[in-house]
Amino acid sequence: MPDPATDDLLDSRMLLPQHVVHRSFVAETVVLNLRTGKYHGLNATAGQMLDGLEQGRTPREVAQAIAAEYDLDEITVQADVVALCRGLLERQLIEIAAAGDESA
Repeated sequence: MPDPATDDLLDSRMLLPQHVVHRSFVAETVVLNLRTGKYHGLNATAGQMLDGLEQGRTPREVAQAIAAEYDLDEITVQADVVALCRGLLERQLIEIAAAGDESA
């Protein structure tokens, strides 16, 4: 049975708050929350997901692109992107953009 909360998240645009910076390296992406001073490491695929979100794509669009690029099951990748988004939201590393927010 579809989960409305997951569907809403899949179709939301995300923003990286001003207090978050990140840098991608070959094997990982490092994300820093300047408010807390905590670093977070993302593997290469999660870093690619974060890049897509930062470019204004929805989690659903990010999942579609990654599934196509790596010939993976899209539903599985959607679950991975949703899990990443929930973790990033919990750590205040991304925010859900308000409807009509032009910066997304």
